[in-house]
Amino acid sequence: MITTDLCPTGPLSMVGALSQALFEGDAAGVHEPWRRLVADDAFRYRPGLSPAQRVGLAYERLALLNATVDDPFALAADPYGLASMHEWTVIADGSLSTVAGIHYNLFLGSLLDHGAVGRCDTGDFTALRRIGTFMCTELEHGNDAAALRTTATFDRAGGGFVLHTPAVGAQKFMPNTSVAGGPKSAVVAARLVVDGHDHGVFLFLTPLTDENGALPGIRIRALPERTGSPVDHCLTSFDRVRLPWEALLAGEHEGLTPEGLLTGRPGSRRKRFLHAIGRVTQGKLCMSAGAVGVTRAALAVAVRYAHHRYISGPRGGERVPLAAHRSHHAPLLKGLSTAYAMTFLHRETVHRWVTHEESERERAERLVAITKAWVTWQARDITVECRERCGAQGLFPVNGIADFPLNVEGAITAEGDNLAVWVKAAAEMIFDHQAAGPRATGVPSLENPAHLRDLLAAVETAWHRRARTRLRRGSHPDSLSRWNAAVNPALEAVGVHAALQAADAFLAAVERVENPMARALLSDLCRLFLLGQVGQHTGALLVEGHLTADQAWELPDAVDNLTASLAPHMAALVEAFDLPEAFLAGLPLANSSYADAYDDPDGPWYRTP
Repeated sequence: MITTDLCPTGPLSMVGALSQALFEGDAAGVHEPWRRLVADDAFRYRPGLSPAQRVGLAYERLALLNATVDDPFALAADPYGLASMHEWTVIADGSLSTVAGIHYNLFLGSLLDHGAVGRCDTGDFTALRRIGTFMCTELEHGNDAAALRTTATFDRAGGGFVLHTPAVGAQKFMPNTSVAGGPKSAVVAARLVVDGHDHGVFLFLTPLTDENGALPGIRIRALPERTGSPVDHCLTSFDRVRLPWEALLAGEHEGLTPEGLLTGRPGSRRKRFLHAIGRVTQGKLCMSAGAVGVTRAALAVAVRYAHHRYISGPRGGERVPLAAHRSHHAPLLKGLSTAYAMTFLHRETVHRWVTHEESERERAERLVAITKAWVTWQARDITVECRERCGAQGLFPVNGIADFPLNVEGAITAEGDNLAVWVKAAAEMIFDHQAAGPRATGVPSLENPAHLRDLLAAVETAWHRRARTRLRRGSHPDSLSRWNAAVNPALEAVGVHAALQAADAFLAAVERVENPMARALLSDLCRLFLLGQVGQHTGALLVEGHLTADQAWELPDAVDNLTASLAPHMAALVEAFDLPEAFLAGLPLANSSYADAYDDPDGPWYRTP
């Protein structure tokens, strides 16, 4: 336990300094409430539950969570708080993290952003007498949700709207709309139709269910069980459901007049759509926060297990911990270096999103999208590795990490499929991007993190150059063919750009650490991360003249030597994650007494001859 170090009155310990770097000194104000929540016994793993029971438990826990929130709309308005909520709740209950994110960010956040607060009664939503959900994606419209087909037709005679699902492909796909958890309302994205004219996508506040089930005109059908932590995902459709005038979510200076005239909205349908689903950007931050949280938790369990699981040593009768083997601790240290980089990148991305000027909004949104994809992809690789390093024990949910890779899969797809958001970023960055310049001084060396960082910057520049060349070169029959010629190098450039942003955030975090031991350890961990990233691009660096043949040959040895020096510090590196001891105590695999969880009071070992 190092919580006391997070608000120190004296010099920080090494572990405390590492933890302060990870949480940027905000542990007490931003992270501690959620950390304390998941430490409670109510959030311990419960064996033997069916998927339906696990869904019910998630909503019970949502009520417990809501009871700790002073002002739900204040939470919805706080990007730091929303991200931290996901970062911590996901390690205890992936289902809870999902329904909480939908309720606070997508539902309450949309009400807040579109002028509903103060204009309509929201007390049931903040008190959780009605749970909120968000309905945009349709069965045939996911990443192209701007083409959704659900309609909300203005009714001049009645003064309201008629919400309707016109085709099978227009059913709202996988919102949590069942009766589980209690009555629900939704923010529904639908095309506003006035006198036959389509004005684009707006949001409509729509009651869905009461204590007896779906309301008239609303059809809700459960989807098949999916992988990962269960949620009550459903197909939902509307059969000419009448909504009052107040259902249209619009701010004070936007919306529709009683005469059916559009006011104050952006000019194009695309802008209207992006305005309507603006909360998805914050959702990306939440998805990447959850991925950061499960990555650190998986590593903590795997590293602890590696130190207290003993196996036969090289000499007869000798027993050594798994952690003693390079084959075991090397992939965990690689994961640790990446997990620290993921955390620092996410912190920087949230900060840039919160503080950006309006003129920088597009680039800030792009960074959020790039970060979400890179972080969740790294999380998948690391959580799978951690599960494997725990052997068969890691397959059992009671040990905490079995569901992590599957839950990350959901984050990879949620709030915009990773590949789709990177393709969009790649298209934007081909011309709207200033390549990062060099920062290192002195003789290039694999010992110098700043030089390694500059090698990554050189790779990014090379891939951008290739993408631009392929976009302009040759004859193409149409714009899609032209883009197809450039997309692969453009995507490579985005991937290196993401790693470079993580490296810059990592290097900046090292500079902020005052404890000399912690700073040295963090600097070495940063160098391990950078060596791993550079090692993926030695061919390009050799061709471009940024790396010598000798350096390329020495790189694997540099990684191995650095791994050897970092191996004794693995326990300290995961201790800095500050996972609650109460949480870890509930995971047999995370404790040296893990075999006791399988003890049998009637076992033969208790019988005397």
